Parts: sequence; structure tokens; C-alpha cells
Amino acid sequence: MTPTDLGPVPAEQPLTYPGRPVTEPSLLAGDELLPWDPAALTGRHPVIAVGSNACPAQLRHKLRQDGLPCLVPMAPAEVRGIAVGCSAHIGVHGYVAAAPYADPGAAPTLVITWLDAEQLASVDRTEFNYQRVLVPGTGFLYVSRHGVLAHPDTGRPHPGAHDQRALLTALLAASPRLRALLGPGPEHWVARARTEPEVREAGKRIFVEEGWVRPAGLVITGEPSTPRLSS
Repeated sequence: MTPTDLGPVPAEQPLTYPGRPVTEPSLLAGDELLPWDPAALTGRHPVIAVGSNACPAQLRHKLRQDGLPCLVPMAPAEVRGIAVGCSAHIGVHGYVAAAPYADPGAAPTLVITWLDAEQLASVDRTEFNYQRVLVPGTGFLYVSRHGVLAHPDTGRPHPGAHDQRALLTALLAASPRLRALLGPGPEHWVARARTEPEVREAGKRIFVEEGWVRPAGLVITGEPSTPRLSS
């Protein structure tokens, strides 16, 4: 694949979050996705990606910022007991990122990345709003320190992080205070939020004061093993 095949980098184009995930077992090698190579898993840690870490373009961007090799096995896999919502904070790039929460009946197909020790430390530094935990039998998982957003109408975790423009539009429509702070539209939201830390903090406070924040319900320990890949 050519570099353009990896799609946009959400860190650089926030409204494209979460980016284009891999759809089949692949080996990210710099600007390309190569065929899957099981031998490349040796000495690496499986990490469940619920947001932009499933996007090769975003993962390449993160690793290159630290000058690290972009050689990462990535594959879709079924993960039981975890669903994907939205973290109850506004990230440094201006978007509202995805976050996992406990759901015993859920079995989504998510992307597993296999990172070496240096790569894992590098990704950790970008995930300072999250706590890395272990999911027995699957791998590491980043859980939001801020909880997850509840949908204003249902009170259930908001499922909208897969479409950032639609998510921000819905949040702005649901809160006059958010519209006054970050509106009127998604473009205005990300333009302000990515350049003004105090605006991000004010938006997070509004999430709480609107009553939209729920705990993720995920406190997990255990040793990761090799996940079962999706075909």
C-alpha cells in the first residue's frame, strides 16, 4: 500500500477521528501495510485499540514523533465484555476520543496492536488521559480516567466516537452551554479546543455538570495472552 492508502491522521485532521482502521491482519511497516507475519509477534505486547490506535496512519504518527520504528503487527479480533463509548473529556487535538466500558453482553471486533517495549512506552505517553490495564486472555487496554459520556436522551453510554462530526454536532445540540463555548459547529469546536487548554477543561466540566458522565466499570488485572483473530 502507498502512504495515502493509510488515510488521514486524526491528530492532524481532528474531524476524521478515529481514522481508518485495519480490516484484516496486517503488518504496519512505515508507510505500508504488509501481509500478516505471525513471527513478528515475538517479544511484543498485545494492546486493544478502541479508537485511533487502530488506525495505522495515527499509530505511525505517534511512533515517529519519538523516532521509533513503525513496525507493528495489527489485526481485528473479537473482544468479549467490552463496549466502546466516548471518553468524558476533550483531547489535546480537539476531538472527543473513544473509550471502553464494561458490557457483559458485548463482543465487538476491535483491532489488536502488538507493541514492543519502546513502542508501548511511546503510546503510553500519548494516552495520559487513560490508565493502561490488563484484560485477561486478550491484552492491555486503555481505560479513560474521566469516565464515559452518557447519551443525553437515554442515559446509556454514548456510542458516537466512530463519527466525530456527528458526535460533536449532537453534543452541541444537547447543551446550550457547550454551544456558547465551542459552537456553533464541529469545525469551530476542534479549532478552539485544540489551541486553548482552558476551553478543553471548561468543556469537560460542562460534561459533568450536564450529568452526562458515567464510570467505565473497568478495573482489570491479569496476564495477556494471544487473542483470537477475526477472519
